[in-house]
This record gives sequence, C-alpha cells and structure tokens, in this order.
Amino acid sequence: MDRLGFLLLMGVAVLVALFLGSIIYGTTPIPISDVFGAIGLGLGLIDGDMTPLHRIVYDLRLPRALFAAVIGAGLGIVGVVLQTTTRNDLADPFLFGLSSGAAAGAVFVITVTGDVLGFWTLPLAAFCGGLVASGIVLAIVHALRTSAPEKLILAGLAVSFLFSAITSYLIFAGDSRAAHSVIFWMLGGLGLARWETFPLVCTGLLLILIYSFYRRRWLDALLTGDLTATTLGVPVRGLRFSMFIVAALGTAVFVSVAGVIGFVGLMVPHLARGIAGPLHSQLLPTAAIVGAALLTGSDILSRLILAPQELPVGIVTTSIGSIFVFLLLLNSNPNK
Repeated sequence: MDRLGFLLLMGVAVLVALFLGSIIYGTTPIPISDVFGAIGLGLGLIDGDMTPLHRIVYDLRLPRALFAAVIGAGLGIVGVVLQTTTRNDLADPFLFGLSSGAAAGAVFVITVTGDVLGFWTLPLAAFCGGLVASGIVLAIVHALRTSAPEKLILAGLAVSFLFSAITSYLIFAGDSRAAHSVIFWMLGGLGLARWETFPLVCTGLLLILIYSFYRRRWLDALLTGDLTATTLGVPVRGLRFSMFIVAALGTAVFVSVAGVIGFVGLMVPHLARGIAGPLHSQLLPTAAIVGAALLTGSDILSRLILAPQELPVGIVTTSIGSIFVFLLLLNSNPNK
C-alpha cells in the first residue's frame, strides 16, 4: 500500500470513529450497544419494538451524523472546484454570494411568510435564494463578456454584500420573536437533519462529486493556466461557468438544510492537497473524506462545549477557520 492509500485508510477510520462518536455523545451519552440496536431495528435487521432511547438514536442522532458527513464532504469538494477554477487559494462557497442568497431566502420565510409549505418551506426558500444569487453572479459575468476569475470573484462579493444587506433588513424589520431562530440558522446548524431531507443532501453531494470527477482532467489542465489549458483543448470559459453552476446548486442544497457553515470549503482543499497533491483524481476523494471528518468533529464539539446547550456549528468551524487562515498566511510569508 502506498502512502496516499494508507493516509486515506486512516482518514476513513477517523471518520468512522467520529461518526460513531457523533451518535454516542450528546446531552445524554448512549451506550454503543443501544446505538447498533437502534440502527438494526430501524433498518429492519432486528425484530422488536423501538424504545424512546432507540428513537433518539435512529430519528435524531443518526441522520444528524449522516448530514454532517455528507455536507462536510460536499462543501470540501465545492471548495476544491472553486479554488481550481478561480485560481484563488482563498475561494470558498461563501465568497460568491451563494450562502448569502440562501440565507436571505431562509430569513424571509422565518420573518415574513412563516411555514406556508410546512416542513419543506425553509429548505425550499433557502435553495431558491441560493439559485437567485448564483444567477445574478452569472448574469453580471455574462454582461461583462468575460470568464476571468477575478471578475467572477468581484461579482460574487458584490452579490454577497447585497444579499447580506437584504438579510439584515429582514431581521431588523421582521418579527423580533424570530430573531433567535434567524441567528441560529445563519450561524449554521444540523438541527434540521431529518430522514425526509437526506436524499436532498445526497443529491447535492453526488452532483458535485460526479461532475467534478468527470471533468478532473480539465480541472488538472486549469492548474497550468488558461492559455495552456486552451491549447490542450479545454473550453476554459465553458468549464468555468459549468463548474460554478454545479457548485452553486450543491451549495444551495447544503445551505438550505444546514444554514451557513463557513470556512469548511476554504480549509479542506488545503488540507487535502497536503495529503493527495494537486491532481484531482486523488484530490477530490481526499477532500470528501477530510471535509466529512472536519464537519462531523466540529458538530461533536458544538454539542459538548456548552452542554447541555447546543452551540451553532458554524461558530466552531469559523473559529477553526480563522486560526487556519492565520497559519496559512504565516506559512506563505516569504520574510518569516
């Protein structure tokens, strides 16, 4: 077994351990025997009736752990794609207004309309907000008749500021009693993890993973620059737009059920490159494993730091991310 294979195997082992820890630890620790018993009962592998403890495991903690792993993997892959296509090491899903648009859609529902469509109202509104934001970014870039990475980043920043202002207005003008829900959602959380929406987040992950892996050779070519990639037969502008659209769809799905979880898409690509190198055939699966482990571990911390209260997981990832960026800047400083 080569070095990368060994590291990936270790990564999977760490992810499995964190996954089980996410189910076991919480306000009330649950014995691992009850965890496996609840999973067996839920899947129909064991005959018997579920106790309230089994329900906590199967209906609450298990989907939450799965959501953390799937969303973390998806955000990690989105970060890889965006950093490659923009040639910006600080690019992540929240640099392009994707999360701001989704946040505005969710806050509009919380403060203005309410759950008019039942359980699906909030995810649907956030998803639509993310799509609107990405559409505005693409419209701006199309009007400029360019696919230059710096124009894409500037357009994303402008749209991000616009939707952040809209969100702030909705919070200020809306029902003050909903402020707590708005703040918790904007800081990210996995409290909406339910089996009903699990196929949605899996679809988001499969969309970005399959398409980016399918275009992995073109993404490798982009690492050499636009001119060289063009000479190699890569439609640079079309690839950049298509990857942005797929990244926007994936991000909108993730944000629609988990809120704004920052810095995962920024940190994971750097960590994954240190393990697998820059080529995407190895980088993409590595980023998925690292992202899943990072968000699952962060979710465990979010439940233990202020137990029995739950800290929004976005606070944990942002805290880790700020330290990571600081260290990244120090390591890139030529005068250190």
